[in-house]
Amino acid sequence: MSTTPAQAARKELPGFEGQLIGPDDPGYDEARAVYNGMIDRHPALVARCTGPHDVAAVIGLAREQGLPLAVRSGGHHGAGLGTCDDGVVLDLSPMKDVEVDPVARTARVGGGCVLGDVDRATHEHGLATPSGIISTTGVGGITLGGGLGHLTRAFGLAIDNLLEAEVVLASGERVRANADENPDLFWAIRGGGGNFGVVTSFLFRLHDLDTVVAGPTFWPVELGAEVLAAYRDFLPGAPRDLGAFFLFGSVPPGPPFPPEMHLRKVCGVMWCHPGDDTDAAARAMAPLLDALPAPLLHGPAPMPHPVLQSAFDEVYPPGDQWYWRADFVDELPDEAVALHAKHGARLPTWKSTMHLYPIDGAVHDHAAEETAWSYRDSRWAAVFAGVDSDPANAGLVEGWSVAYADALHPYSAGGAYVNMMMNEGEERVRAAYRGNYDRLARVKADLDPGNLFHLNQNIAPAA
Repeated sequence: MSTTPAQAARKELPGFEGQLIGPDDPGYDEARAVYNGMIDRHPALVARCTGPHDVAAVIGLAREQGLPLAVRSGGHHGAGLGTCDDGVVLDLSPMKDVEVDPVARTARVGGGCVLGDVDRATHEHGLATPSGIISTTGVGGITLGGGLGHLTRAFGLAIDNLLEAEVVLASGERVRANADENPDLFWAIRGGGGNFGVVTSFLFRLHDLDTVVAGPTFWPVELGAEVLAAYRDFLPGAPRDLGAFFLFGSVPPGPPFPPEMHLRKVCGVMWCHPGDDTDAAARAMAPLLDALPAPLLHGPAPMPHPVLQSAFDEVYPPGDQWYWRADFVDELPDEAVALHAKHGARLPTWKSTMHLYPIDGAVHDHAAEETAWSYRDSRWAAVFAGVDSDPANAGLVEGWSVAYADALHPYSAGGAYVNMMMNEGEERVRAAYRGNYDRLARVKADLDPGNLFHLNQNIAPAA
């Protein structure tokens, strides 16, 4: 009888301190599950690691046995790139330490943390670091791809606030990457995804932030073109600390929304203004509100930052069917606005949505070549997300996302945010990095010439 990878791991990794789970073990189905219910893969081994020593051991096992290796932090990636069939899943989820230094205003964050872990720990000190809009998102995945969120305009991407990372390379070597040590690796992991190693801890810069004035403003979906055109004209002149992403969606069927609005299709803006000054927030929002008809609902209110970060958690729990498409956007001509209004009004399910995330403000303080994340001159990141809880609707949500994205792609900047891409092939990955791709490929060739870390938005090693 042949030895399974799980049996081999127990024999060959006697010092492993985490948990090794194979298909015959209790809890296997729970261990292999990821956020997107469309993804149903069966790894030969799930290795839950407790620290860098475990990570290096699992990398060595996969390398020596020639097994596919997937690395998982929060498991949120739409294409299921944190898992695989018949290979090894290196699961970082036990590594959840968060150490906040309120004097230095930094947080050292374990590679298995989700955003909520960081938000809660930093909030105790009146501090925060920018990243994401759903608190169950893994810190590792969202950071390595860039890190968009509510606070992007005010404080930049997650990678703009990354000071240092501890990384286990394909060789098993453990290194530190920052501006002085391994600077090429530090450059590459700021947007280049999981191509270069497994990050076991991150050191983030923190900002003074306790309360935000946040919440949605909704208009009837029939006003989509008018609202989007006004938003397009408003955003460039808005104060840079004002977070404001545009959306098409449906009103969730529960509090705090009035029952008469439940499941109504809407367009709108999700606001986030740092601080508790409601008057300042109102002044920042006023030019857009004054340019449009009275909304169905205007909900911004003061709340703790972690409350905002978890506001979508109940709407989007693990296990829903997800299909994403994405693009960066420089401009929104009237023709594109009209197409958005057409497709945005055809939401196939109540959880399906389109978001336009602003990437100006603090993001534009950095040059395209400063980090691997190259679209510093764009204004928005668009995501077309078909979502439903019923597996029978998987084809429906995928079809809508693809049709919507295909219609708007001619008006895009060419590439897309890698955290919002499905598994779309090398050409799309190259487009995501533009002029930075060749340097990334050289770093890849230096650190992972055998492309062990290929289950990601893969950057092939330079020849």
